[in-house]
Amino acid sequence: MPKPDSIANEPVPALREHPSRLFVETTSRCNLNCFMCMKQNGDNGFLDGDLAWQTFSALEPVMPGLDALVLNGVGEPLLNLQLEQFISRAKSFLPSHGWVGFQSNGLLLTTLRAISLANAGLDRICLSLDGVTPDTVSTVRGGGELAGIDHALGAMTRAKSLCGRPELQVGVEFVVMGNNLRELPATLRWAAQRQASFAIVSHLLPYDESHAGQCAYDLCTDEALSLFHVWQDKAEVAGVDISRYFELLWKYDRTPQEQRIIAFVSAMKADAVRRGVTLDLKRLLAFDYSRSAELYEVFAEAEEVAAQTGIELRLPQPAPREQRSCDFVRQGGAFVSWNGGVHPCYYLWHQCRSYAGGWLHPVQPRCFGKVGEESLLEIWNRPEFRAYRENVLKGDYPFCPGCPSAPCDYVQAEPFSQDCYLNSEPCGACLWSSGLFQCMS
Repeated sequence: MPKPDSIANEPVPALREHPSRLFVETTSRCNLNCFMCMKQNGDNGFLDGDLAWQTFSALEPVMPGLDALVLNGVGEPLLNLQLEQFISRAKSFLPSHGWVGFQSNGLLLTTLRAISLANAGLDRICLSLDGVTPDTVSTVRGGGELAGIDHALGAMTRAKSLCGRPELQVGVEFVVMGNNLRELPATLRWAAQRQASFAIVSHLLPYDESHAGQCAYDLCTDEALSLFHVWQDKAEVAGVDISRYFELLWKYDRTPQEQRIIAFVSAMKADAVRRGVTLDLKRLLAFDYSRSAELYEVFAEAEEVAAQTGIELRLPQPAPREQRSCDFVRQGGAFVSWNGGVHPCYYLWHQCRSYAGGWLHPVQPRCFGKVGEESLLEIWNRPEFRAYRENVLKGDYPFCPGCPSAPCDYVQAEPFSQDCYLNSEPCGACLWSSGLFQCMS
């Protein structure tokens, strides 16, 4: 196995002297009011604005080393009328393998705008599509219309042909929720029929407590479920009813059979500790197997549709990965806000109040500098930013969403100071690294 800081004697992107992927927010303004957007929930302190040409130009020195340039943040990129100029300018600096793209709700994508984007050199565009019925689309995307996405896909298909850009990739993004899960396979087929070449599927990240119930995932990790099932089978064979554990935990006078239950669960917990698995027994005992089975069933149907239609499909994990890895950091990502602030990842890009773990987690942005006041390369190579990336690569974080003691004063502190492992990065409460949330990257 290679060391964390090297692969085949080459530094991983996170430890190079320049970022390899740049996520640049062209605007924070939006023409929709999607209920699951962080902008629509709580006191997020957003100050809207557009990326200035001067700020974008300051990023040019790093562009020759980029694998990807993603031109979106929390807003709708098409609202920035300089978008085509950003794309064209970036393409003059990017290496031959580098690509530029963005995600959009598609409502402003006329045929003329699609042609303009294709001529500018756009490589990838991903359109938000969270259902295949008009009611679902309008409910999920406040103000969105299925006909609008239909027109946008058609506009991009025509632009590819008219501009001689067959390699331009057009895809869709689907956010899985309880009320649209069953529409995923039909949505993929609908998109493929309109010549979408790829689909990115992500779970919902709830920014409001009332939306947490719409999550289609459970917080029990894959390894916790696997270990629990093994011990559950052992218990059944041994005639031990582990579901009584919490009923008996604080009972003073136990029968031999009741003491056997306590000892059995203690052995299971010890096994989890040896394997480094986070075990929340209350959550495991209450696990909703019917909901999980439905999720696996729909994902299997989606994979069948992808195989039949040829659409490239990226599904999220059906359950959080115990072995986490932050692709944003590992792949050398840097995130630049419209005002020039430089951040390490999507999760710490903007202030929000997340309920992804089932409880309130105040998230403060982590900013390492501001483009315009200093160069991006100076910020990237600053000792504290490099140390941040090195720490994340080690992956030595608790899994807060699966912890029986959560939420605790560590993760709910404002501002966040440290977790129970004494890390100064709030990665233990982040579910991006567990494979639940995805985006264009």
